[in-house]
Amino acid sequence: MDDRRARELVADERRRVEAAIRRLLGDLWAERLLERQQTGESDSTGSELAVEMVDRALLTDLRAQLSAVVRAEERIAAGTFGLSVDSGLAIPDERLEAAPLGERTVEEQQRRDEGDGEQTPWSTNLPT
Repeated sequence: MDDRRARELVADERRRVEAAIRRLLGDLWAERLLERQQTGESDSTGSELAVEMVDRALLTDLRAQLSAVVRAEERIAAGTFGLSVDSGLAIPDERLEAAPLGERTVEEQQRRDEGDGEQTPWSTNLPT
């Protein structure tokens, strides 16, 4: 994959992740304001807590994706984007088009996921 296309794909991912983080942080901020304005007991306290826990989990995942964006940008700058961080093997362009933040070949990622259980939503079920 040429550098121009790699930069374009990773920049698109950065915009997507940063926009999702902004939306989620805005939602969390709005929920906190609403909580402060409410008086008395709320019947939905349990469900509000569950929603906040989900939002925080989503925020953690989005921050991990943003870290992956930074690593991809670093690989582009170093001239190693498109090469596995484990083996140095070329990652097929089709995989990078589908998952620009991919750091390994599909086979390497599958072995990693099966080996230590670490799995990210953007690293699975990708074309080879």
